[in-house]
Amino acid sequence: MATQARQRLRLGIAGLGGAARQMIPAAIKHPHVDILAAADVDSAALNAFTQDFGATAYSSVEEMCANADVDAVYIATPTQFHVENALSAIHHGKHLLLEKPMATTLDEAETIIQAAEFNGLRLVVCSPHSLAPPTQAILGMLKRGELGQLRMVNSWFYSDWLYRPRTAEELNPDPVLGGGVVFRQGPHQFDMLRTICGGMVESVSATVGTWDERRPVPGSYTAFLRFNNGASATAVYSGYDRFHTTELTFGTGVRDNDTYGKARKSQAATQSGTELSRKRAGRYGGGASLPLDRSVPAFSWISDLLLVVTGSKAEVRVTPTGIIVYGEDDVKELPLPVEVTGRDGLVEQLYDAVVNNVTPSHDGRWGKATLEISLAVMQSACEGREFTLKHQVALAG
Repeated sequence: MATQARQRLRLGIAGLGGAARQMIPAAIKHPHVDILAAADVDSAALNAFTQDFGATAYSSVEEMCANADVDAVYIATPTQFHVENALSAIHHGKHLLLEKPMATTLDEAETIIQAAEFNGLRLVVCSPHSLAPPTQAILGMLKRGELGQLRMVNSWFYSDWLYRPRTAEELNPDPVLGGGVVFRQGPHQFDMLRTICGGMVESVSATVGTWDERRPVPGSYTAFLRFNNGASATAVYSGYDRFHTTELTFGTGVRDNDTYGKARKSQAATQSGTELSRKRAGRYGGGASLPLDRSVPAFSWISDLLLVVTGSKAEVRVTPTGIIVYGEDDVKELPLPVEVTGRDGLVEQLYDAVVNNVTPSHDGRWGKATLEISLAVMQSACEGREFTLKHQVALAG
C-alpha cells in the first residue's frame, strides 16, 4: 500500500531582517514546508533571497499576500506594521506566524485575533525560547510531578543588547516604534516564565531603567510576577554591556580589558551613518552569516540566562547542552538535542495548526497575554505600583 503524501505548507515571509534570518533555517528544515515568496522594501535583501531560493520577491506585503499559492505568512516586519500586515494576510485567506510582540497595543492584538477567528484562519505568535528543548523539558518534568509543586522561577539576563547596531526606530522609547528591552527582549523572558508557570499571571510589579542619554530607551528592567497557582517569578534584564550573566552561568563572560565592553566601546566610537550600515549587515543577504548557519548553539539565549526553576522536590537550571536537576539526594545533568531549536517548534506548530487542525499552545490569545506583561511592566514602572492583569490565559494542555 502506497504511503499517502503529506500536505505541504507554502510560506511567504514578510520582512527579511534579523528575525527572518533566524526563522528561515527552521522553515527550510521542516520536511513539508516550502518557502514560496518574500516581501521587503530592501532590494538588496530581496535579491539575495531570490538567489538563494528562486522564490518570488515583492516590494510590498499586500502584493505578496495576494499570491494565491501562498498558504501562510510569517510576519517579521517592525511591530508598528504588524496589524496592517496581519490584516492584509487575513484578507487574502492566509494563516499567520506573527513575530513578537504581536502588536503595540492590546486593542491591536485583539483586532488581529478576532479577524483570524472570524475567517477561520490559524494564528501562531512567535515564542521560540518557550518551545525550545530546555523549556519543554522543564515543563514536562513539572507535568509529571518530578519537581513537585512549583514554587518560584528566577531569571536574570545581563548582556550588551543596547549597544549592538540599532536603527533610529529601535532607539525610540515609544513602544509603538522601539520601546527598548521591555518590548524587544521582555517578550522572550516573560513568555518563558508564563510557559513554565502555567500562563496565568495575576499581577506585575516592576522598575525600568533608562540610563544612557545617548541611547534614550529602556535598557533594563526588574519585574516581579505573581501567578494564580501560588508560584512567583523574577525577570531581570540589563543590556548595558558591563557585567554579563554568562560569567556566572558557564564561565564564558569576558573580563579582560581587551574585550571587556566590546559592543559599548564600539558603539561609542561609531561615526554617524555607520551604525545603520552595520545594522543592515545583519539583514538577509547582509553578509553577517548564512541563512543555514548553525554555529550558534540552538538554545544559547536560554543558557546565557541565570535561570533557576524551584519546585518542592528539586531545582533545575539550563546549560548550553541540556539541563541540570538538583534533586533531594543527587545532582544529574540531562542532555538535550542541541540541533533542535524553538523556531523548529514554531514552524511545526504552524504546520500542525493549518494541516492537522491542532490548536497551537502559543496562539493569538497567548501572545496577547504576553504583550500585556510588557505593557504592565512599563505602567508599573511609571506609576510605582503593582498592576493586576486582565487578559491572561492558561497554557494549553
